[in-house]
Amino acid sequence: MPIRLLAALALLLSSAGAFGMEVAGVKLPDTVAPGASLPPLVLNGAGVRSKFFIKVYVGALYLPARATGADAVLRHTGPVAVHMYFLHSEVTQQKLVDAWNEGFSANLGEAERARLGERIERFNGLFQTVRRGDVIRLDYAPGTGTVVSINSEKRGAIEGEDFRQAWLRIWLGEKPADAALKRAMLGAG
Repeated sequence: MPIRLLAALALLLSSAGAFGMEVAGVKLPDTVAPGASLPPLVLNGAGVRSKFFIKVYVGALYLPARATGADAVLRHTGPVAVHMYFLHSEVTQQKLVDAWNEGFSANLGEAERARLGERIERFNGLFQTVRRGDVIRLDYAPGTGTVVSINSEKRGAIEGEDFRQAWLRIWLGEKPADAALKRAMLGAG
């Protein structure tokens, strides 16, 4: 009987720790699965993306192992995920696409944007208007590419490690969408 009690207690404690942190009222899981055959990714860091003092979403970065340097994360070629938990009442499809394009333009050279242009267009076509409580997941797995999901519905995948690096730069590049969010995703916020 004591062994069963101990096992039940261990299960209860491990379930209670399933969420790694809470940011702006959003409980973030400690780990996520980027694909069925891949090991889980761990929560590296998370923070709020604000624009003009409006809280837009909580952004969470998941990696195979915690890292504090943007260069190390960008050089990494294995699985990675960014999940966006929307706080704002509504972000239209056009505003999402504009934000993606702004991030790509700020962090990619002209030649790189041209080389990735067709994939960026396909990526932009995967989005729809989102509202408070919606979740966009960008899950990258080698060989599969970047899988875009909205509220657990797979919208499509974009191939290429070079494309993964391009979208990660939106948050972790030289000109991130939000410097405070970059620091938070790298565990320093």
